[in-house]
Amino acid sequence: MSALRPSFIIALLIALSVHEWAHALVAHRLGDPTAKEQGRLTLNPIAHLDLMGTILFFLVGFGWGKPVPIDPRYFKSWKRDTALVSIAGPISNLIIAFLAFGGLLLLAPDSVGGGFWNLLSGGGRGTFATVLTDILRISIALNLGLMAFNLLPVAPLDGSKIFQVFIPYRYDEQYNEWLRRGPWILLGLLIAEDIFNVPLLMGWIDLIVSPFVNVMEMIASML
Repeated sequence: MSALRPSFIIALLIALSVHEWAHALVAHRLGDPTAKEQGRLTLNPIAHLDLMGTILFFLVGFGWGKPVPIDPRYFKSWKRDTALVSIAGPISNLIIAFLAFGGLLLLAPDSVGGGFWNLLSGGGRGTFATVLTDILRISIALNLGLMAFNLLPVAPLDGSKIFQVFIPYRYDEQYNEWLRRGPWILLGLLIAEDIFNVPLLMGWIDLIVSPFVNVMEMIASML
């Protein structure tokens, strides 16, 4: 799959924009105005693009958007509410994936199937229906992949904040040290994946997305 084809870029911008907007929306609803004041409560993709995260999307197929700023001092329960803000992004991607799946069932039901990675294959030129089908297929895989990748409990990914809600307060200092090392741990995982061909990240993504892809394929086979 070429990450430079328009259908991939369109699907990527939608996935990242909704993901980060969802973070900002939940933070705002929980009483934190920081994201809104910094112009992040928007679906404008320009406001959410992170340089390194976007580059990684085009190089290795997964990455991240610019982290939404939050101030936990506004929250009633900083651990719980931080986790709610964090999980909003992955949930939004799951919703987009199933919306795209519904659109694909209406437009081209025969194109559903073949597993997660097969969804990323396809054309990108031709009729409007062909291009739209391509966007929908890529949106399913991209959003499921983005959801799974961000659920990894390594900073700066959302999973690290979601997992933190289960850490007893007496271990907060040790966990914060884990968070500070997160970017280096993530870099090590990316290097192991790309250079040494150790399928740590791909294995994690497959583990998370496979049940959802199986459900989609089962639904498609029943129609």
